[in-house]
Amino acid sequence: MNWPAIYAIYRFEMARTGRTLMQSIIAPVISTSLYFVVFGTAIGSRIQQVGDVSYGAFIVPGLIMLSLLTHSISNAAFGIYFPKFTGTIYEILSAPMSYLDILLGYVGAAATKSIILGVIILATATLFVPLRIDHPLAMLAFMVLTAFTFSLLGFIIGIWADNFEKLQFVPLLIVTPLTFLGGSFYSIDMLPPFWQQVTLLNPVVYLVSGFRWSFFGLADVNIWLSLGMTSLFLAACLAIVAWIFRTGYRLRP
Repeated sequence: MNWPAIYAIYRFEMARTGRTLMQSIIAPVISTSLYFVVFGTAIGSRIQQVGDVSYGAFIVPGLIMLSLLTHSISNAAFGIYFPKFTGTIYEILSAPMSYLDILLGYVGAAATKSIILGVIILATATLFVPLRIDHPLAMLAFMVLTAFTFSLLGFIIGIWADNFEKLQFVPLLIVTPLTFLGGSFYSIDMLPPFWQQVTLLNPVVYLVSGFRWSFFGLADVNIWLSLGMTSLFLAACLAIVAWIFRTGYRLRP
């Protein structure tokens, strides 16, 4: 692998975060803080606890996962779309580097930015509610696995999109609603039996459930099932990326 080339792409993408600090870091943290204020006050006053966890603490993993999913996708999608938009993608493709080098550079930077944001939001959450993390290594593993998986999805979207409207379509109209309906702010055990079964069709449920288990030992689905579903989605994204590079889909004229 061409490590200098990977680092060059990685450093360029990371530097973009410093130039857009308000959009990349400050705005998501402020939005998440508002979720704590609104949900913690409005709903938390009616739902005191979920299991043995206060409602304010219960929603923390869901809020972190919401930020991880949306920003992993948007960071990776914009990172690869912008070179396509400006035409500099052909310089990258003609450079002495493999497709794997390109993938590692863009996806690695997007995942790193999302993980940093997740850690900042976790630190911010401690200002609002007392938190405990029963399984810190599992929490870190889920965070890294989710960030890389959805950065891959964002990379795919960035290659597929041919305008800015398509670039925002999946994160805003598909991923965000699925996250809200995936148990981020409630346990699916609170739903009627029929809707519990319907909710299990939502892949985000497994991500949120596994991540919440790493905090409190509470899970809506089995932890190994959560890990398996996440790994399966990662494998599917890798397969799609391999097909894109093999065929040159929307990379070569």
